[in-house]
Amino acid sequence: MRLLFAYGTLMRGYLLHRVLARGAAYLGPGTIRGALLDLGAYPGLVEGRGAVAGEVYRLDASPELLPALDREEGYNFERRRRKIVMADGRAAWAWVYHYRGARDGARPLAHGDYRRERPPRG
Repeated sequence: MRLLFAYGTLMRGYLLHRVLARGAAYLGPGTIRGALLDLGAYPGLVEGRGAVAGEVYRLDASPELLPALDREEGYNFERRRRKIVMADGRAAWAWVYHYRGARDGARPLAHGDYRRERPPRG
């Protein structure tokens, strides 16, 4: 099973979810080890010792989905396979986008939850 962990604008209710929704099924909440930066219009996951909250998705077999997500995320994000923890405590491997851009003006989100910091509108 191919999984993707979304922690920001790919989650339900946010702008980029429309791309993910074309080829993925929501499985539930999850967490990943790391730190979350608020970059203004979007967050960025970086290495860290905290926990970042997000959503887990099962990807369909469409070969176009991951390249489409890569384009939407842009050059400041690198897709990597990382271990996540599902809501039921099971560990799994999932794709996740790591931020590798400039950190000028970035604000750390110690609680690691983008939805809590910037709830979706509408």
